[in-house]
Amino acid sequence: MTGYIVTGTDTGIGKTMFAAALAGALDAAYWKPVQSGLEGETDSQVVQRLSGLAPDRILPEAYQLAMPASPHRAAEAEGIAIDPDALVLPATTRPLVVEGAGGPLVPLTRRRLFADVFAAWGLPVILCARTSLGTINHTLLAIEALSRRGIVLHGVAFIGDANEDSEQIIADLGGTRRLGRLPHLPEVTPVALKAAFAAAFTLDDFRREDLRP
Repeated sequence: MTGYIVTGTDTGIGKTMFAAALAGALDAAYWKPVQSGLEGETDSQVVQRLSGLAPDRILPEAYQLAMPASPHRAAEAEGIAIDPDALVLPATTRPLVVEGAGGPLVPLTRRRLFADVFAAWGLPVILCARTSLGTINHTLLAIEALSRRGIVLHGVAFIGDANEDSEQIIADLGGTRRLGRLPHLPEVTPVALKAAFAAAFTLDDFRREDLRP
């Protein structure tokens, strides 16, 4: 299995937009194992709309939860028991882009975190981070949490306006790769997202399996 887990330092930072761009660029399959919040578009629907991938490349969620909350809480509200051990990476002949919910320390249950499942899956992680105030602390904490579990961090993808010093000090202190920065787009369309990703990131950084921090 080749591919990446996309996680974030926070919720609502543009992680799904990045995942859509990456999945489209790699001609990959996309999987969001747990979706919390079903009002409006789901993340899978957003990725299908923006990535250019065929519908069969968007793999079905293992859990769909109505409440826009942490998966552990949303599942409890519906009387659903999430089984983290049953979350097995789906078989695919394409590279796989897996999107977590929020950040690595988001709880799936009252005993298990997304990071625990990431460690079991063994895929490298791409950490999406804001460039705004607070990003240094949040990002370095997320890097420490991944490192403590022996999870390979492929690099950090920044999202937002340029902040050269913050981006560089995170890479330096976190001992990780600075993959690029996806800017805020005035209008997010498949064409605009594809162009922004191509301008901000080097595709070979995601194709060469030998690259490590």
